[in-house]
Amino acid sequence: MTMLDILRMWSSNMALSLTIWFLVLMTFMYLTRAPAHRAIRAIARVVRAFFRIAARSTLLAERRLEQRNREVLLNAGQEYTERVLEREFHRVNAVVARDLGAYPALHKRLSEEARQIDEYYRLSADTPPSPPAWAEAVSTIAKIPTHGDASVARILETINETIQDNHRDAMRTYSKASQTRHQILKKMLPVWRRAAQQLEQVQSTITSLDDRSRAIDTHMGRLEEIRRGSDAAVRTLSSSSLTQFFIAGLVLIIAIFGGVVNFQLIALPMSEMVGGGSYIGSVRMADIAALVIIMIEVAMGLFLMESLRITRLFPIIGAMEDQTRKRMLWASFSILLILALVESSLAYMRDLLAADREALNQALAGAIKGNAEFRWIPSLGQMVMGFILPFALTFVAIPLESFIHAARTVIGHTLQGGLRILSAGLHTASSVTHHLGNACLGLYDICIFLPLRIEATVHQRHKPEPVIEEEQHAHKLK
Repeated sequence: MTMLDILRMWSSNMALSLTIWFLVLMTFMYLTRAPAHRAIRAIARVVRAFFRIAARSTLLAERRLEQRNREVLLNAGQEYTERVLEREFHRVNAVVARDLGAYPALHKRLSEEARQIDEYYRLSADTPPSPPAWAEAVSTIAKIPTHGDASVARILETINETIQDNHRDAMRTYSKASQTRHQILKKMLPVWRRAAQQLEQVQSTITSLDDRSRAIDTHMGRLEEIRRGSDAAVRTLSSSSLTQFFIAGLVLIIAIFGGVVNFQLIALPMSEMVGGGSYIGSVRMADIAALVIIMIEVAMGLFLMESLRITRLFPIIGAMEDQTRKRMLWASFSILLILALVESSLAYMRDLLAADREALNQALAGAIKGNAEFRWIPSLGQMVMGFILPFALTFVAIPLESFIHAARTVIGHTLQGGLRILSAGLHTASSVTHHLGNACLGLYDICIFLPLRIEATVHQRHKPEPVIEEEQHAHKLK
């Protein structure tokens, strides 16, 4: 029986049959109105409860994730600040060991130079010549009146000449003593300069220690803020992580382009070494070999940076004994150097292969082969690039570490935002479900509006008339 036969079940007239079906369906819906309303309300409540529980669970998960992100961010900030403080303390220790460690010897030198300066100063003291003891006697004799006696005048003239000679001798002696003092002062000059230089070194050391101490105080204050878990510290660390994420990502993209250039340098000669017709799946064996060499170089670069304790991606390497770590450092550097030399030779081989292919193409085309001038310049450039690029890829470890640490925070915040949006959507769906239930009830009643209207009219006619207030009062009195 088809759908059309079912519709024509009451009459061959489609309109009459549809009218009968409509009346039957309306009667059925009217008779089942109360159960249908309960079913619609129950379904709406169940769906709404599901959305509310899901929204609450999502909100709780978002809060737990927020707390987890906060803990991860604070731990990462604390670890970074402790590393900075450790580096500052190592620098202070180096300054103290280099400069202030020799302070006893410096103090001894300064004391010796101060003693020499004091001795030179004492020797260079200006001692004016003492006047002759008989000067007073001569002055007394000079006051004796001559009374025109020529002998007395000659005696006084002789005395004057003797005094003049003694004065000249005294000035000459004083001049020689002054020259001697000047020589002594000249000897003091290098001593002064050495003392001044040593004092400047001490001042520079103290200034450097003062700058380091201020930096340590700043980092200690930041570390205290992080340990307290203040909101300001969390905001600062979040902003720093976001900045590091984008900067490190940009550097990694640049490194990827450098790896592509490195791959192009060695892919062609590797096809001659391992065979250009060998494939693993749809990938050439030569390309896989070139990628393996580049990956090994990156791995050796990571191990080299870990051995130098520049990065801390592998804590087990940093926890090794110094002797073992140094051996690993030299082993990584040796392997990296060998691979760089291999790449340089492969780059030179690539240039030779390119030249041979070009000569073959010219020969097949019947062109006359010319001698290329300055052919050694691109060959040398490719060899230098093949040698430098492996060492350049070594430094990928630094932005890689920053990117990994920052990615944890960025991914956590992204998931947190996604959970928050999902929770808001579930709350909205809960409200929409409630209103949709009410709308379904209204639509159900609209479909059976005719029986409901008849029922309302019947109830209105059989409803008792309201008793007038006066009749009620009279009835009460009776």
